[in-house]
Amino acid sequence: MNAMVPIRAIGLASTLIFSLASLAHAQDASPWQRDGHSAVRLMAGSRSGAVLLGGIGFQLEAGWKTYWRTPGDSGVPPRFDFSKSDNVEAVTVLWPAPMKFDDGAGGVSLGYKNQVTLPLRIVAKNPDKPVTLRANINYAVCEKLCIPVEANTELSINSVASTEDSALFAALDTVPKPANIGDPNPLTIRDVKRDGKTKVVVDIVSPDGRDVSLFVEGPTPDWNLPVPKPVEHGPPGVKRFAFELDGLPSGVNPDGAALKFTLVGPDRAYEFNTNLD
Repeated sequence: MNAMVPIRAIGLASTLIFSLASLAHAQDASPWQRDGHSAVRLMAGSRSGAVLLGGIGFQLEAGWKTYWRTPGDSGVPPRFDFSKSDNVEAVTVLWPAPMKFDDGAGGVSLGYKNQVTLPLRIVAKNPDKPVTLRANINYAVCEKLCIPVEANTELSINSVASTEDSALFAALDTVPKPANIGDPNPLTIRDVKRDGKTKVVVDIVSPDGRDVSLFVEGPTPDWNLPVPKPVEHGPPGVKRFAFELDGLPSGVNPDGAALKFTLVGPDRAYEFNTNLD
């Protein structure tokens, strides 16, 4: 004869299973730290060895934006401090391709709206011990005016499997892939050249001539190069962009400087490193 299990016991067991599942999910991400127009949290991927995948997730209120590592003509880039973490050797922030926004002053700012996850490459000091990631996060959220936000959050990373894996791998797919100038990709930079002493011209090939965006960064954060602009009547089959060598640190000679170009197409993005001739 089969023993009868009381309905109350079944209910308690179901509640316990649900609670454990919710707890496991909660341990894969820190609680949202909310302000008036945004929220931020840490996320943990599956752990295997010394190199771990994590993320910083942002949610933004409709109509508000935050900034890329280089904010464009105006804006404030996010800043992260992981120095109070436990068993963490290094953290590298990876940046999804940004969008362009009118900054309201005739310029262009670069960043994100709605929601974005910045993947993290976390290196543990000892792969056999738990990792606790502690982050001090300073960023700005902007509509017509910008508001500074500071958040402090932490997350222990010790799970073999994570419910955040799919979101983190999706975020990784939005990070521009490394490429070389002249690569035979459908979307690529064909050439970078000087036009006189202060102007740089960049020729781009894109699939079916579709619209693309191009951003440039100097070798150090104190280079504030302008956002390259499309040039009308470029060569056949090429989208030409140009920018002036403005915003350099005082006294710096741009000859031979290491530049980083980010090329963003409709469905993919690439990152190119080159030295300015």
